[in-house]
Amino acid sequence: MKDGFIKVGATTPQIRVADPAYNADSHIRAARAAADAGVRVLVFPELSLTAYTCSDLFLQSVLIRGAEKALARYAAATRDLPLISFVGLPVAYGEKLYNCAAAVSGGVILGLVPKTHLPNYAEFYEQRHFTEAPAEPLRISYAGQQTVLSSRQIFTCAEMPTLRISAEICEDLWVSVPPSCEHAAAGATLLVNLSASDEAVGKSEYRRNLVSVHSARLFAGYIFSDAGEGESGTDMVFSGNSLICDNGRVLAERPSFGEGELVCAVLDTERLCAERRRTTTTPSAPAQAYRQVSFSLPCEETELCPPPCRTPFIPGDAAGRAQRCDLILKIQAAGLAGRIGRAHADCTVIGLSGGLDSTLALLVAVRAADRIGMSRRQVIGVTMPCFGTTKRTRGNAEALAEALGVTLLTVDIHDSVRQHFRDIGHDEENRNVVYENAQARERTQVLMDLANGRNGLVVGTGDLSELALGWATYNGDHMSMYGVNASLPKTLVRHIVSYAADCFREEGQDAAAAVLTDILNTPVSPELLPPKDGEIAQCTEELVGPYELHDFFLYYLVRFGFSPSKILRMANAAFAGVYDPEVIRGWLRVFVRRFFAQQFKRSCLPDGPKVGSVVLSPRGDWRMPSDASAAAWLEDLT
Repeated sequence: MKDGFIKVGATTPQIRVADPAYNADSHIRAARAAADAGVRVLVFPELSLTAYTCSDLFLQSVLIRGAEKALARYAAATRDLPLISFVGLPVAYGEKLYNCAAAVSGGVILGLVPKTHLPNYAEFYEQRHFTEAPAEPLRISYAGQQTVLSSRQIFTCAEMPTLRISAEICEDLWVSVPPSCEHAAAGATLLVNLSASDEAVGKSEYRRNLVSVHSARLFAGYIFSDAGEGESGTDMVFSGNSLICDNGRVLAERPSFGEGELVCAVLDTERLCAERRRTTTTPSAPAQAYRQVSFSLPCEETELCPPPCRTPFIPGDAAGRAQRCDLILKIQAAGLAGRIGRAHADCTVIGLSGGLDSTLALLVAVRAADRIGMSRRQVIGVTMPCFGTTKRTRGNAEALAEALGVTLLTVDIHDSVRQHFRDIGHDEENRNVVYENAQARERTQVLMDLANGRNGLVVGTGDLSELALGWATYNGDHMSMYGVNASLPKTLVRHIVSYAADCFREEGQDAAAAVLTDILNTPVSPELLPPKDGEIAQCTEELVGPYELHDFFLYYLVRFGFSPSKILRMANAAFAGVYDPEVIRGWLRVFVRRFFAQQFKRSCLPDGPKVGSVVLSPRGDWRMPSDASAAAWLEDLT
């Protein structure tokens, strides 16, 4: 529960139609099993204490009283379980019968939530038996307790205020404006749906899309617990297709006719709240219109299982990765093509280092040229060897230019940089920041002047990870006329280059595939210090830390505003067995310090296409004062 994490579950216990006593036993066993599995919010299917398919037996007093006794026994038997559960049953009050979800925790019936929309079409005829939710709350005595029957209730965990739960029932989700829209607007972060959705061809896919998209629309967690095969009979079959979704992501699913009763997942309620704060068009409704109910759960550290993905910028499945890479390349190329056309440029100019970033920028420039019918010879790759250039990287830059059919220029900058050192009185043997940055700024001058002489555009190569860390020479490689990689982190750049290599290989372009593969295997380096025995002397990740860690930190700091301590906990889970926890903490401190100190470089970035949801452009997604202090963030790590 700490840091907003909570394990939730949907269960489909074995039941008998019209046998509340048997079903109560089944529910109690299911609740105990869920609690043992660490579940703290548990949702049962619609009318689960009686079964959904009781038909006219719902009007029998024996069944109605049996459901009330079953709930009383369930509440008593689960008193000591550390969870809140939602149980489906028919509830009679006065001369009306309501299809309800009972919220139960610590032996207390916190509230009864009646169904609002009663289907009366096709195989459904609920209006024959039930009454829709009343307009006003009803205070009733039920199952030996005093409680409230109302569709407008929010159940909030005292120990974790970001866990605010509201319920709706089956058909409520399928109408054009579900009650959960108002629940979320009133502050509910987790929505639960007790459902009896019968199976039909194509329905499971529709159901999955419905639940996931609805959770995305509401920036909410959504638990959909579906009735199972124990309900099947007469004219309908139920498959127990339960779902747990989180802001558009399907976290867990019990497939139709799947094995096991319980499906569970870990939700991050702080993440949901962060999304709502970030999206200022999120609607709000008066919370006072809702009954606010508090409940308690033990304050414990929820195991992050499965652990967070180590590469949050990269899709997990192979097909998704390929589609993502292709789309990103199209976005980059379209942005650059548009800039070329509006600038009436005759060519693009790119500094080729033989590294990942310039390689991707060249691939994008070639795509842009192909897109607008420009000759690839009008894409000019420029190698500018100097003190740190190795034979391997220069050779790869030259081989890539040849494989792609672009124009290659070589401008040796040794002499010009040495002249600059003489002009400013710098000793070449003093290999400090002046020694390094002079090379970067000379290269930028060469590129700008070449572009000016050819009516061209200098295409920037720097990536999002470098911008976050400030790993760029101010007014050197920091500057361009259009930065195509500016919203791509290093881990994603690597992945796209790998994808491009695979594509070339499939197309029979073996030379291009081979050079891309060697570039992928080359250590990331600015190559500003002389090589050692012909090999790269500077390895960026040895100096500033592993990019896979920094990209992880970047994603959760910028995208959700998480505290460093929470990010550290998540990173320790994600990279367990890869990095020691103290190593992760150390690099996270480096990231925080650099991220704050280097904002001034991001405040004057060149234009570049937005690709994902984490962008540091000062004109778009990220506005930060250059003089902000990192003290509070660093203090959070101690």
